[in-house]
Amino acid sequence: MTDTPAPAPAGKRRIKIWDVPTRVVHWLLAIAFGVAWWTAEVSKADAHMEWHRWAGYSILGLVVFRIYWGLVGSQTARFSHFLKGPVTTGRYFAGLLRRDSKVSLGHNPMGGWSVAAMLALIGAIVVLGLYAIDVDGFEGGPLADRISFDLAREMAHWHHLLFNVALGLIALHLVAIAFYLLVKRENLVGAMITGAKPNPDGEGAPKFAPFWRLAVGVVVSFGIMWFVSKGLKF
Repeated sequence: MTDTPAPAPAGKRRIKIWDVPTRVVHWLLAIAFGVAWWTAEVSKADAHMEWHRWAGYSILGLVVFRIYWGLVGSQTARFSHFLKGPVTTGRYFAGLLRRDSKVSLGHNPMGGWSVAAMLALIGAIVVLGLYAIDVDGFEGGPLADRISFDLAREMAHWHHLLFNVALGLIALHLVAIAFYLLVKRENLVGAMITGAKPNPDGEGAPKFAPFWRLAVGVVVSFGIMWFVSKGLKF
């Protein structure tokens, strides 16, 4: 987790900004959300609803871990590092079209708030799905039997509605990635794959969290995921 890339020519030195847990969670969330979308919107086969549920459980565990990592993880993964106030965010937005604007060490102010919004939205979708049930009352989340059928159907309605909102945010996310690549010449995808990016401003490398914090986060998030999948029963 503390490995550093090989030195690069002056002015183009690359530094490690994203640790392994942050990158792995990012890509696993993308895969799990894709599976959830395919099983619900494309396949729609009853046999695939179990896949849909397990995709949801996986997303729940990943969101729990990302929130945990945003509190005690590596420097660039922490909410305190990338959630900026309205003045800072507004100034960044005002200079968005300038190619000579400062490259952020980690998420930029707008990107940071988009991460928080996506985590909150996906978390809400998963919670609603835990209580949702289909119109026939056969397929539902592990907690659907704890509320009335009508309320569970309402949960299903909002689960589907917010899922579509999330698809819209993902589309905006992809547009933003293309904008940064084509206009600002910043490869966000490459950085999230390798963990490194150019550091023209000469900032020092961020601090990375020790392994024991990762181990605790994995155990806690997996435990919560398992407990919820069992309907809050041991």
